[in-house]
Amino acid sequence: MLFASRRTFNSGLRYVLSRALILSLAGLCAFPVMADELSDVSQLLRAGQHGAALAKADAFLNKNPRDAQMRFLKGVILTEQNKSAEAIAIFSKLTDDYPTLPEPYNNLAVLYASSGQYEKARTALDMAIRTNPTYATAYENLGDVHAKLASQAYDKALQLDNNNTGAKSKLTMVRTLVGNTSGGTNPKVAVVAAAPSAPVKVEAKPEPKVEQKPVVKEVPKAEVKPEAKPEVKADPKAAQKQAQKLEAEAKREAKAKANAAEAAERDQVLNAVNTWAKAWSARDVKAYLNAYASDFDLPAGQSRKAWSDERRARIEDKARISVKIETPQVSLNGNTATVKFRQIYDSDRTKANSRKTLVMVKQSGKWHIKQERAGS
Repeated sequence: MLFASRRTFNSGLRYVLSRALILSLAGLCAFPVMADELSDVSQLLRAGQHGAALAKADAFLNKNPRDAQMRFLKGVILTEQNKSAEAIAIFSKLTDDYPTLPEPYNNLAVLYASSGQYEKARTALDMAIRTNPTYATAYENLGDVHAKLASQAYDKALQLDNNNTGAKSKLTMVRTLVGNTSGGTNPKVAVVAAAPSAPVKVEAKPEPKVEQKPVVKEVPKAEVKPEAKPEVKADPKAAQKQAQKLEAEAKREAKAKANAAEAAERDQVLNAVNTWAKAWSARDVKAYLNAYASDFDLPAGQSRKAWSDERRARIEDKARISVKIETPQVSLNGNTATVKFRQIYDSDRTKANSRKTLVMVKQSGKWHIKQERAGS
């Protein structure tokens, strides 16, 4: 059985395969993977029989192509086989099909970073954090990616001006904090239960060298020796502030989306009410009656046909009708909405200015009138 595991790649980032993720995917996939099939593939992977594991996974996916659990496990197998491009394709498709899961984004970032594509890695980690603002592994990986990007930027600054002492000290601090940016430390992982720790071999394009020999020779010893301890000590706080900022941004974005969705729903409710009033004004009986829900609350003792015939007679015996909706107020509660407004009714026989309340329900994606009553 799979369990929580992480591996440090040669990029220094942490790659994950968790039992919790596999269980969460079980609720999303169209064809849930059988426990024995998943167990067989996991055992083959644990034993290092990657070819056999991949063949068994492919055989299952030929019959159940959308099964998320086996697709995720196949991505891990391809990574173990140093087939980074194919693994990236697997995890990318998982992010398309299940955009609320953070782990595929994290594993994508690790593969991107292993090939020196740090901007893509940063974007993938941002998405992982947006889907789960409390995902600690993604924050740690994001810190490493920013450190590598910073190292490259300081290195470029030194290439342009090797007397830039500020860039020299900052480069020293970054390298002291995260180590040599061209590799990770102690790349160990347990992918399946009882599996021995072993490094994952991921083909990676050579990363631009951070060290510039001419610059190192010219740096005075007094500048190289200090580890900039005060700044290093402050880094955890900066990382915490960054995490809090990202979390706050994610919450604001989620709230803005929710508000936008609610506003759009309110507009649909008002459009339905206005369409009902326009059909009434145009004496379009068919459109007017279609505005009412199939389970509209009819007057006591009256059938739907009798009620419809009565409404038709009231509309057709008027030579002119005008219905206006003023100061509408909409209250939403899931698939139910309450609309209160002032109704200005004017016909060749009657004039009325009154308060009215409509209770609307959403049926087949459209809003219809469930209840109709005078007053507020």
